[in-house]
Amino acid sequence: MTAKEAFFQLHEGLPCEGPGSRQDLEWAVIRAHIQADARILDAGCGPGADIDGLLTHASEGHITAVDRHLPFIEAVEARWGRDKRVTAIAGDMRDAKGPFDFIWCAGALYLLGLEKGMPLLGSKLAQGGTIAFSDLVYIGPNPDPELRAYLKAEVSEMRTHSELQAAIKALGFRSLGQRVMPKSSWETYYVPLEQRIAMLRASADAALCDVLDAAETEIAMWRRHSDQFGY
Repeated sequence: MTAKEAFFQLHEGLPCEGPGSRQDLEWAVIRAHIQADARILDAGCGPGADIDGLLTHASEGHITAVDRHLPFIEAVEARWGRDKRVTAIAGDMRDAKGPFDFIWCAGALYLLGLEKGMPLLGSKLAQGGTIAFSDLVYIGPNPDPELRAYLKAEVSEMRTHSELQAAIKALGFRSLGQRVMPKSSWETYYVPLEQRIAMLRASADAALCDVLDAAETEIAMWRRHSDQFGY
């Protein structure tokens, strides 16, 4: 088993692929003032955890759900395949065709990087459109050395909350609002992940053990330092 195969074996069947909750989605959608007929891009949609919430606000609109991992798209199609309001595409979010009134990118913008990703997604917006995304930042002063070393190895670039605000402005965007996800949004992701780790541990080969160990380290790091960083 390759490392990539092991990673996706761990993540198979999880309800969501990163921290976030329905409340986080509601917070963003309300500030974006999306209309019932909105054209929406769910960029990096994973297994489609946010589609139901998006359709609640855009009941007469259309969602283009894009993810590079085919099994995630198959999960979206299994649930929403007969709903003409949802189109699921296995591919790169960079190739999605607009224009869109609202782009939702939960935890996936890091794949492109803020400086490249925001302008690229912005080019797909209709006039007056909005992007909502989550990005990992330091939220407290003087991060613990253990945390700083861990994130330096795992994340290409870490900003503070204020540095993120400044970067968004420098790219020519106007912020409609920012907030730090509550700890409950992380537990929504980590509790099922811990259960999956426990289920797989007994029969895991070396590659999968490495992936399980890395996930447990990630969870432990967040539990120790959740007051210092977040989405």
